[in-house]
Amino acid sequence: MDNRSPLLKRDGTQKLLASLISIVIGLIFGSILVAVVGLLSKDIGGKGIWDGIRLIFIGLFSKTRDTAGNLTWGFNSTNFGNMLFRATPLIMTGLSVAVSQKTGLFNIGAPGQYLMGTLVSLMIALGVPTTAIPPVIVWLLAFLGGMLAGALWGAIPGMLKAFLNINEVIACIMTNWIAAVLVSWAFSAAKFSVVRGQYFNQTDWTNASGTFQNIAEGTKSSYVYKTIWNNVATPKLGLDKIFPNSQVNAGILIAILIAIAMFVLINKTTFGFQLKACGANRHAARYVGIKDKNNIVYSMAIAGALAAGGAALYTLAGNTEFSWNTYQKLPAIGFNGIPVALLATNNPIGVIFSGIFMAMLNIVGTQLTKFTAYNEYITDVIIAAIVYLSAFALVIRMMFNGSKKKAHAAEPAPAVAEPAEPATEPIADAGEDPAPDAAVEEEGGENA
Repeated sequence: MDNRSPLLKRDGTQKLLASLISIVIGLIFGSILVAVVGLLSKDIGGKGIWDGIRLIFIGLFSKTRDTAGNLTWGFNSTNFGNMLFRATPLIMTGLSVAVSQKTGLFNIGAPGQYLMGTLVSLMIALGVPTTAIPPVIVWLLAFLGGMLAGALWGAIPGMLKAFLNINEVIACIMTNWIAAVLVSWAFSAAKFSVVRGQYFNQTDWTNASGTFQNIAEGTKSSYVYKTIWNNVATPKLGLDKIFPNSQVNAGILIAILIAIAMFVLINKTTFGFQLKACGANRHAARYVGIKDKNNIVYSMAIAGALAAGGAALYTLAGNTEFSWNTYQKLPAIGFNGIPVALLATNNPIGVIFSGIFMAMLNIVGTQLTKFTAYNEYITDVIIAAIVYLSAFALVIRMMFNGSKKKAHAAEPAPAVAEPAEPATEPIADAGEDPAPDAAVEEEGGENA
């Protein structure tokens, strides 16, 4: 007999519906916001409002404006490729938050772990000469080195939580700012910048205005590092043919494979069961023999490695830049992993889609700025609304569960079968011989 509940009543389906409802309401709110801003602005007319609303929903397919000033639509390889490229670090930082949440921890230290991954991966990619070692080996060393640095940095708040019972949120906030200052100092103390494999002292880059000028190309920038200058870059694997004129590379495939691996680890292995058991109740887990302290450290180390892996995939792309002057702010990409995980309800597979969706909204913001008088920051408000609503996903699920309970209460109770009468042993006929034990007892009684 199939005792499975209907599809719409399953927990996974309800989580998905709750997230989709949050997205739809957020997009509707964004459309209303676009309309209100357009009505209050003198530079945006009715046509601009209509274009803005369309861009919010299908901006990924926007191409250009024709001679009449109308938006043209179709498959835009640049938009799609850049969306996948920007989704790569979002997926990794989202996994970082989701995995820690599965074990009952809140990893708000992803920005610091992201910075440590950036530091180590760049140092390896730019410091190891590709003339002696193949670039692919250098890339692999840089990627794994960055993940290891993030794991070690993430293990610090994990140990403070496990052995000293210090709240991981407080510990993560402190390690974030320590990482920001440490990374800034490390790049500053290195006293070099790299242009096409050549090293220049900082004094050679300083001009009269105090900014930094690229001697080889004559362009101004602030201490910028590109791994392509050492011939180290993530391979394209043909994705540049599918999405020409974009930044996409194989990093998105690596992020998807890691997300699948995390799903298998959490849901299909003994180690994953122990992590979730510690998250559910560490004291009960310890009672049954699970080493809760070790698993807390392991969880935060894995979370740190994932966040740092996102940084490595981004910086090793070869077409991105990193400025070492980060001590005044933390990378937003680390914090953006929180809404990605929330929207995916901490499901590693769901993180793939929520990360791509958040990257799509980022592309939409760029298109809004390009084709309308709106600024791209309006999409930040839309993202904030979606994140705010995703926090109410639990409420939506409770509504689903409440309707399910009412449906169960309305169903008639199953009929209870009356218990069968106990079977009785047949009574021996008068002509039958008594049982041997009874005969022995009778004989014993006569002898007595």
